[in-house]
Amino acid sequence: MTAASAIPQSDRQPLRLVGAVPSEAIAVRRLTVQYRDVLALDNVSVNFRPGRLTGSIGPNGAGKSTLIKAMLGLIPATSGQVTTRGKALLEQRANIAYVPQRSQIDWRYPATVWDVVLMGRTQQAGWFRRFSATSRHIAATALDRVGMADFKNRPIGQLSGGQQQRVFLARALAQEADIFCFDEPFVGVDQTTETILFDTFKELTNARKTVIVVNHDLGESITHFDDLLLLNRTVVATGPRHQVLNRENLNAAYGSPVQFYAA
Repeated sequence: MTAASAIPQSDRQPLRLVGAVPSEAIAVRRLTVQYRDVLALDNVSVNFRPGRLTGSIGPNGAGKSTLIKAMLGLIPATSGQVTTRGKALLEQRANIAYVPQRSQIDWRYPATVWDVVLMGRTQQAGWFRRFSATSRHIAATALDRVGMADFKNRPIGQLSGGQQQRVFLARALAQEADIFCFDEPFVGVDQTTETILFDTFKELTNARKTVIVVNHDLGESITHFDDLLLLNRTVVATGPRHQVLNRENLNAAYGSPVQFYAA
């Protein structure tokens, strides 16, 4: 069975995409992050546009994950600001869905697939309150969309890497956010999961959502991205993929010639 045929298109539930349509890009201005004597990000300025799938690429230690975490307030920034719709991004956390790297998640936590996806509805339901029938329906639809409905009662720690990533994708979809941030979602996943991820990202951008993906692969998968941010502690290049992805920019970022998929 191929990745594309694993979940027939006719059997996939359409995404329920609601909420205010973002009218402005996320504007990152002169964002700097320093850990003691280590300058992790240096005056980073970039726009992330709604309706575009943006990949953040660069060598190991370039600050790709640090940028996402600093934008979301998960780590402190030394200076700079991040805004959208005229307000600080941190004031709009309810509109943001974030999926961290799998290595940062404790898979021993005693939670089922259903528990994890329902966590995406906590903001709407409130802490320590029962989930409404509407929230349960939204969570079930998200779980079905990523092909994991049959695993609903399975402990999350018993799943494969690709299955775990799909569950966290479902949790993000259940949030019904306007801004989606994924930190290296393709690490350790199978081709079926990669296809589902990119298909879902396309649906989100078609609905004018903002989707930011930290990615380390310069292979064929890079062609799925509309825009790229090439980072090495500071911005090397940013813009449409065909403008960013050239040997001059990549050599400047990586410090040596690299192989990349040019299409």
